[in-house]
Amino acid sequence: MSFVSKPRSFKASIGALTFGPGPSAVTIGGGGTLPLHFFDAKPDAPPRLPKVGVEVADTGFAAEGLPLLAACYDGAATLAERVRRAASLDGADFVCLRFEGADPGGVDRPVEECVALAKEALDASPLPVAIAGCKNVEKDTALFTALAEALQGRNVLFLSAREEDYKQIGAAAALAYGHKVGAESAVDINLAKQLNVLMTQLGVPKESIAMNVGGAAAGYGFEYVASTMDRVRAAALEQEDAMLQMPIVTLVSQEAWAVKESIASAEDVPEWGELEQRAIQMEAVTAAACLASGSDAVVLRHPVTVGKIAALIKALGV
Repeated sequence: MSFVSKPRSFKASIGALTFGPGPSAVTIGGGGTLPLHFFDAKPDAPPRLPKVGVEVADTGFAAEGLPLLAACYDGAATLAERVRRAASLDGADFVCLRFEGADPGGVDRPVEECVALAKEALDASPLPVAIAGCKNVEKDTALFTALAEALQGRNVLFLSAREEDYKQIGAAAALAYGHKVGAESAVDINLAKQLNVLMTQLGVPKESIAMNVGGAAAGYGFEYVASTMDRVRAAALEQEDAMLQMPIVTLVSQEAWAVKESIASAEDVPEWGELEQRAIQMEAVTAAACLASGSDAVVLRHPVTVGKIAALIKALGV
């Protein structure tokens, strides 16, 4: 017996968020189907395929045991050059610039220096740019506030505003200078909704908010991430909950490259095989799982993963 598809349609849809300047802008979200159910899209409303971002850190990435990653950025001595390389990768829709060096517990790069680097990076990128901080609330607040002013008119997506700093970041990035903001919560549908409510009450338009509901590498508590995104998408479409209809952006790279499968050398665990292939597989599996759970955009690091996930999205969207 042949398979007979039973399309599901919803009155509600996921909001669309556009960032980037002018003709180079990219839109995430905007679909009205369950994750990857592109075959359910209405004929007059073509499916909105998820987007792929490429992470570039201001400090660069340790490439020992990662020859393909090293080759990708070989000779790119400056952040602007690395951003240009990332933007040229097949399958890349945007660049995610992460200021790891701003961390007070690390390099502690001054805000003024980060601003100068960001300007050079945006000038070098033909693609839209999202900016992530160093995960230190106090430093990120100061950094994003300064960047929002310095990058006025560039329509950047700032990742992310949290419960501790959403007022400052929302007011500076979205209200004062017209950028887009990611609302970051800790793998809980209620926390995600609460932060969206608070940001809209602050005056940030729904169309300027993306959700970062948290993440985990595959096999490291990912079931909590999957169930949260599943519930968010169901509430948005089936229950028409307007405060959960913002698109979801997931920073896969930060989770997938922090676990032992992506760090331990082949000398330490020879039975696991070659390091770079393990890391690529971890990132690719995690990204695919995020897309199946409801992510409208994933941020990746390795050029091979970027190509694989972009090809997957394209094949499923046919």
